[in-house]
Amino acid sequence: MPDFATLLPMIVLLMGIGAFAGVIAGLLGVGGGIVLVPAFFYAFSHLGYDGPQLMQVCLATSLATIIVTSARSVMAHNKKGAVDWDVLRGWWPYIASGATLGMLVASSLRTPTLQIIFGVLALCAGLYMAFGKSHWRLGQSMPTGSKRGAIGAGVGFFSVLMGIGGGSFGVPMMSLYNTPIHRAVATAAGFGVIIAVPSVIGFLLVDITNPPPYTIGAVNLPAFGLTIAMTLLTAPIGVKLAHTMDPAPLKRIFAIFITLVALNMLRKVIFG
Repeated sequence: MPDFATLLPMIVLLMGIGAFAGVIAGLLGVGGGIVLVPAFFYAFSHLGYDGPQLMQVCLATSLATIIVTSARSVMAHNKKGAVDWDVLRGWWPYIASGATLGMLVASSLRTPTLQIIFGVLALCAGLYMAFGKSHWRLGQSMPTGSKRGAIGAGVGFFSVLMGIGGGSFGVPMMSLYNTPIHRAVATAAGFGVIIAVPSVIGFLLVDITNPPPYTIGAVNLPAFGLTIAMTLLTAPIGVKLAHTMDPAPLKRIFAIFITLVALNMLRKVIFG
């Protein structure tokens, strides 16, 4: 069992990560996963746990936090009548299936490959956040049939490979199919629970080499607990800031931040 002197730097870093993720989530309405995964990776690497399966730990732990944060978000949005339960009922089998497949693929890959996948997808997300237009449309209503199955499975699959909830892919997808943004945000929070639950169950059964202390399967318990605790404390701060600042330039700044994080992740793989 690690001594306190070994655990203290990890605790301090994880508290800082959770606090930052909470402020960003409250300020910009984005999911914490796209911040948590690279933050966990750099923190655990700095602490000497840079093994071939470190990215699995980062993805799984981020997804575990999403179970809690997305469930709270859905309940809050539901009180305002913003959640489209018909969409959740129709889409959950496909999203859950894609998430399960994503977990199986992620558990078979090593850190450099997962870094490349995260970097490319985060780069796409950052560019869309920076340059996407609210009037862009792929259709006037949410797709059905085979198209719904393919898109739903894709949302679940790629979300798990990034360790994120439903927001980064679900909100743009629903907006492109003419869903009002407040309803898209509320409903995509439900996607997060559907994505996270089956994938975390699978990740708990994965055998990890050189994991950080107190890791079960691929889920690191201190990172999970401290992130949830700090997010609960700091998200309201972000919400208050959001009501006093113009969110548009902030989202562009965050898009640049995510793009730089993605490029740095790719740089570390390519150049070492």
